[in-house]
Amino acid sequence: MLTEVVTPPAKPRLSVLLEHFSAIDDPRDVRRILHPLAEILFLVVCGTIADCDDYDDIAAWGEAHLDFLRRHCPYIHGVPGGRWLTILMNRISPELFQAAFTAWVRDTWPDRPDFVAIDGKTSRRSHDRAAGEAPLHLVSAFATTSHLVLGQEAVADKSNELSAIPVLLARLAEGERLRGALVSIDAIATNGTIAGAIRDAGADYLLAVKANQPNLRADIEACFANAPAGSIDTHTEHDKGHGRIEQRDIDVIREVDWLSGDRRFPGELRLPDAASIVRVRAQVQRGQNKHSETRYYISSAILGAERAGQAVRGHWGIENSLHWVLDVTFNEDQSRLRKGFGARNMAVVRHFALNLVRSATDKKSIKLRRKTAAWTTDYIERRLNGQNA
Repeated sequence: MLTEVVTPPAKPRLSVLLEHFSAIDDPRDVRRILHPLAEILFLVVCGTIADCDDYDDIAAWGEAHLDFLRRHCPYIHGVPGGRWLTILMNRISPELFQAAFTAWVRDTWPDRPDFVAIDGKTSRRSHDRAAGEAPLHLVSAFATTSHLVLGQEAVADKSNELSAIPVLLARLAEGERLRGALVSIDAIATNGTIAGAIRDAGADYLLAVKANQPNLRADIEACFANAPAGSIDTHTEHDKGHGRIEQRDIDVIREVDWLSGDRRFPGELRLPDAASIVRVRAQVQRGQNKHSETRYYISSAILGAERAGQAVRGHWGIENSLHWVLDVTFNEDQSRLRKGFGARNMAVVRHFALNLVRSATDKKSIKLRRKTAAWTTDYIERRLNGQNA
């Protein structure tokens, strides 16, 4: 007799969100807590979805929509004011908050990503000159096909990205979530350690090769220049818009045994499992002005030219799909949070809000979705529960 296996229904997205918020350690004395941490985080995320970009606005929105908030959490003492939100968000452990975000994404969007771009961004006004502190620099992982933020790691500045990337990769790889993905990173990460970490996670790398690896770049340039006829897989793409016309010719060579040969000199770069090299030649025309450039990449995946083009385009697109949206739509570059952990934690809150807002399938822009959320809590409710209607 066959027994039917019944798969339990997935938990509502909102329930998962509140569970992860409740699991974050609260640094305060439990005897003096009026506003539980899960309530604070839920308020801040909802307020950020609803077009609020600072703590005073979030507190005012929460006061005006207390009935909505109490559908999901008690809020026995109402909502804290902007000053208290600032103090509380400065105290939350950013490591725990970042880990909770990654776990929430993993539980809420269980499909494995196919393309993942990792890149850094600086919040330019978050510096504190009086204390000698540089602005916040956040390294983020972005699923370029689904336009989903997967995780983030904060560093002191861009020069420290290398220390953050392995930590971020390890968190993303939990539960084999990176297995089968193609992970793209800029030239700062083109080294054996990062490439090995990606391969250990069951993923493939696509790493840019620039002037910081002059010998490898010269070898790749020579390989394309001297390639015999028929050995290069080629794909051409065209983009047009905003007064700009671009043609990209993507070339891939998969005969790269020479990359894994014996070292020819001490310290020569060697990347594990290198299987393809990629050349992208872009020609851009704006009116009468023409510009061309050539970029090179190396990958552990056996790539076709079309798939390589998708991955490269996705990595370039992180600027528009993530960084530009955070700056223009969420006003991240104008944020002046400087004390404690506030800047780091609010950067994660914006990622929570962006993923929820972007999950809508309506035709509204992200800006208009935030405005709509500010006008009606029903819209926030649907975003929190993943409802498209």
